[in-house]
Amino acid sequence: MSKTNNKSIIREYLEAIIIALILALFIRTFVVQAFKIPSGSMIPTLLIGDHILVNKFCYGIKNPFTGATWIPLGKPERLDVIVFKYPENPSQDFIKRVIGLPGDRIEIRNKKVYVNGNLLNVKSAVNMDPNTYPGPIPPRDNFGPVTVPDHSLFVMGDNRDNSHDSRFWGYVDYKALKGKAFILYWSWDKEDFSVRWSRIGDIIH
Repeated sequence: MSKTNNKSIIREYLEAIIIALILALFIRTFVVQAFKIPSGSMIPTLLIGDHILVNKFCYGIKNPFTGATWIPLGKPERLDVIVFKYPENPSQDFIKRVIGLPGDRIEIRNKKVYVNGNLLNVKSAVNMDPNTYPGPIPPRDNFGPVTVPDHSLFVMGDNRDNSHDSRFWGYVDYKALKGKAFILYWSWDKEDFSVRWSRIGDIIH
């Protein structure tokens, strides 16, 4: 085989690798991204060690640097499970459930969540601590009322007594949205050193 042929083959491989990397980067940036659940704030919906896929285009095609929406395709809906940049540390990703949309009036009274004066029942939400904090400090069990600002969301974890969420640090700006969690593709229980086979393939809702 000639040196020319060798160079041609090497060039073809390099081009294929570069194209594959560009496609992978494009998909990760605009289409779908994998995330691992590091905490128990979304128990029982998501467990520590769950690996999920997030739809990154359902809320629109966004500028990956500023978060501004280039092409709007949809807006978050109440009870969506979303991944977003943590407002107090944008380098960190958080996952919570949407409770309040722009303009909604949110109030929590003795652990019960009210949206626009109506009790909001979330089937997957749990309260594991029997104790109730009577006042707004800390704001875990009694909070508000507050009105969600424009282009913002009020979010909470399903593990209501053990979730650092909008009750403590405020709202999620639309620009901080990364996408909507939609499927669980892997789950590892580090305590039992085992795979949670029954969870793999579960749709997140």
